Amino acid sequence: MQIASSSTSFSCRRKYDVFLSFRGEDTRKSFIDHLYTAFNQKGLRVFRDDKELERGKPISPELLHAIEESRSAVVVFSKNYASSTWCLEELVQIFHCKNVKVFPVFYNVDPSVVRKQTGEFQEAFVKHEETFREDIGKVQTWRNALTEVANHSGFDLKDGYESQFIQDILKEISSKLCFSKYTSVEGLVGIDTRLEKLRKLISPESHDVRMIGIWGMGGIGKTTIATIAYEWFSDEYDGSSFLTNVRENSKKDGLVSLQKMLLSEILDMEINGINVHNDVDGIRMIKSRLGCKKVFIVIDDVNNPEQLEKLAGKHDWFGKGSRIIITSRTKKLLTSHEVDEVYEAKKLNDVEALQFFISKAFKKDQPSKSLRELSECVVKYAGGLPLALKVLGHSLCGEEVDIWKDTLAKLKEYGDENILDILQISFDGLKDSEKKIFLDIACFFKGMDRDYVTRILDSCGFYPISGIKTLIDKSLINIFDRNRLWMHDLLQQMGQQIVYKECPEELGKRSRLWKEADIRHVLTEGTVSNSILF
Repeated sequence: MQIASSSTSFSCRRKYDVFLSFRGEDTRKSFIDHLYTAFNQKGLRVFRDDKELERGKPISPELLHAIEESRSAVVVFSKNYASSTWCLEELVQIFHCKNVKVFPVFYNVDPSVVRKQTGEFQEAFVKHEETFREDIGKVQTWRNALTEVANHSGFDLKDGYESQFIQDILKEISSKLCFSKYTSVEGLVGIDTRLEKLRKLISPESHDVRMIGIWGMGGIGKTTIATIAYEWFSDEYDGSSFLTNVRENSKKDGLVSLQKMLLSEILDMEINGINVHNDVDGIRMIKSRLGCKKVFIVIDDVNNPEQLEKLAGKHDWFGKGSRIIITSRTKKLLTSHEVDEVYEAKKLNDVEALQFFISKAFKKDQPSKSLRELSECVVKYAGGLPLALKVLGHSLCGEEVDIWKDTLAKLKEYGDENILDILQISFDGLKDSEKKIFLDIACFFKGMDRDYVTRILDSCGFYPISGIKTLIDKSLINIFDRNRLWMHDLLQQMGQQIVYKECPEELGKRSRLWKEADIRHVLTEGTVSNSILF
């Protein structure tokens, strides 16, 4: 999924994490330079303006835009800050941007001097009132902005060491901004409407604890949606954590390691300092340390009830207003855990899918007429699945027309291994009888009446009523148009490839045959095995 321009609040990501406001002659080559370097080393995107505004000149549109596109502003008050009309005009603009977090830093100046405009600040304002005596309202606006911003909780150097002071600033701001590795989500197509629906379910203004499930087939974009929701909402909470790929990580490192990671991220502690010896200890610590905190947590790719029981067992484990987002391919896992709402991730429509694929396959250039027509064929094959569109877009990027045609022919026959392997994760988690039902639907029964298919499968001893329900729950099939069984084309191709791989060379040794030519071949050659279905 990729982001298109929109008038909604989700439509554009902030360009900068931090806007630095400072008096150049006081701090530019010393404190500001060190602070700027520390921010950059942390990976924060910082705007630092190195120009000075000439007296009487208005603040530039570029600078205004930079303030509006910043998530936060660090205002460094120094002794000569108030003498600069540039700094004061900049401060007013920062103050007016209500969606920008403000962090005042008092560098060799007492906070009360800034708040009440005494000392050096009083001297500066005496001069401003003389210079702007015909526009005294402007001066009062500057005074008000200083008072308001200085009232924010900030950082005071006092007699401390600058190096430690900078580390304290960095740690606090990184925590407040929820700076993490989950930031590469530019260019998402069709995300606005999806996020708006999810936002209503999350209901961030509500004070109750809410658990929201995001459900859908593999590759549909569950993690992407959760990631963007995390970026947009989590910085409004006391603490946040994004536990990615829980299915694999719990298998590899155990649930205790995930409990420790959850606590470490929310409490801002070194993971080695989290004293958890077993999962019971972990549950106890999560409840005791997070029970009074308003937290935003994403638990991504859950496939086992125990994972939720040990990481987010009940609503009362967390403080009022907390939000727990859980992504899973299994709907029943979410409903059994009594989540408050389940959001079903949907595939991209044709327009969104083509736009997304072109952005991956052609980057900045637009495709020629022939390649656009081939792009439409790829999009049709992918069936609106973001994973498939992304994988195929990257693989075809920069290739000639002949390669495109050859790849398309190969896809229709064999599929793409990278895509099918990811889809097969859901199949691998099924019981044997459920696997047989899935393969039968993929090879024979897609589009047929559910009751008719149930009767056939029941005669084979497959327990189809519960089996079909499980396949629906795991997003492997769905019901449409008057009780007919349906599945995504790529899931069908995945199922057929599983059967093909049973014996690639000898048709008669496969468990199922569905192509007329293959059936005719084994009957003509007399190579039919006792277990074959067709």
